[in-house]
Amino acid sequence: MKTLSRLREGLAKTRRGLVGRMGELFTGREELAPEIFARLEELLIEADLGVDLSLELVAAVRERLPAARVAGDDLAGVLGILRELLAAELAALPAPPPPAGDLTVTLVVGVNGVGKTTTAAKLARHEQRAGRRVLLAAADTFRAAASEQLGVWADRLGCDMVRHQPGADPAAVLFDALQAARARGAGAVIVDTAGRLHNKEHLMRELAKLRKVAGREVAGAPHAVLLVLDANTGQNAIQQSRVFKEATAVTGIVLAKLDGTARGGVVFAIGRELGIPVRWVGLGEGLDDLEPFQPDAFVDALLARE
Repeated sequence: MKTLSRLREGLAKTRRGLVGRMGELFTGREELAPEIFARLEELLIEADLGVDLSLELVAAVRERLPAARVAGDDLAGVLGILRELLAAELAALPAPPPPAGDLTVTLVVGVNGVGKTTTAAKLARHEQRAGRRVLLAAADTFRAAASEQLGVWADRLGCDMVRHQPGADPAAVLFDALQAARARGAGAVIVDTAGRLHNKEHLMRELAKLRKVAGREVAGAPHAVLLVLDANTGQNAIQQSRVFKEATAVTGIVLAKLDGTARGGVVFAIGRELGIPVRWVGLGEGLDDLEPFQPDAFVDALLARE
């Protein structure tokens, strides 16, 4: 299965740090000494699953492992317990919203430097593969480089793009983009937004204005607000999530750069602490290197034995 194979590759660094070291910890043990479980707790926290969830997982393993032991290989029992509990953790998060109408509007938000503009292009590519005409809106008007980069992606994708001069009102860009989308028969508008956190109040006002314009022009819009996080930031990603959750109703996470991190467990920490599900994972720099997040496939890839 292509998605599972790519996830396994993308999670290789996280998996080596977790499952590989768990193998050294549990394989061939005659007794389950307390220090083994203390070390398991450390490994889970180091993978950024979060302290509370890690403690709960270790307590469950400590309680259930004696009945799940496999001769000479306790690792199989540990992985089975973790797989069940982590899958349930993700299943408890909100499901994706149902498909919207003829025109969907997606706001792509996040701090500068996390790959927000590239993610907007990857989302556009996904929409194209689904047979929809896409229009990109360059609403990050405070960085000329962002608009230029999005323009390069638009050219590569062969899709329409609306931009204004640097410093223009982002809401005006969105308004024009929505009008252009209707006129050109586009089925999806993907909006690249600014990511300045040094002035949170300004950010909140700006995002609120974008939401207001989207909702006024298209019923139910924005249909998705996707927060892009760099998987390498680990627990710092949770603080970013809090700020953006306050600023706008984030509906999902795009976890970028998952292929280069040992902190893939942050998926669970974000879900546990903020109740925001991951919707997409970035597994490379190419246009096709963005995969819809599949919880069961993710857990299987994270806990796979090499």
